[in-house]
Amino acid sequence: MPRSRPAQLRAGDSGRRTPQPTPVIDGLSSRALSEISGLERTRNYLHPGDVSNAVRLWQEYVHRPQRELWRDHEGGNTHWDCCGSPLEARTLLDTVMRALSPRSARELRRIIGRFDAVRNRSSPPYDAGGG
Repeated sequence: MPRSRPAQLRAGDSGRRTPQPTPVIDGLSSRALSEISGLERTRNYLHPGDVSNAVRLWQEYVHRPQRELWRDHEGGNTHWDCCGSPLEARTLLDTVMRALSPRSARELRRIIGRFDAVRNRSSPPYDAGGG
């Protein structure tokens, strides 16, 4: 019977690595996705999948009818407690774009800019500063 490797005995694992979920954001290069995945692993304010969820939330929000956007802007939306706030998601995306390399940030900014353009045509301006 072959000898077990010491690292396997200490870790109690089979020696196989479990794959980490990779972010899926249409339009980003594999380099940018890899960088985002690295940020999600190393930053204490991010978890795996947070950036792709934020992009999805923002995309869904800007494609809602204008009257719903205005109502959400004025009074808030009680459903955001369970599903996440798209306005907080947009703020998170700003933070992530500042943490990325210039090349990857440019790619993500191009995608988010398209969503922002849709929103700017149909609702009051977005205030990233929160006030």
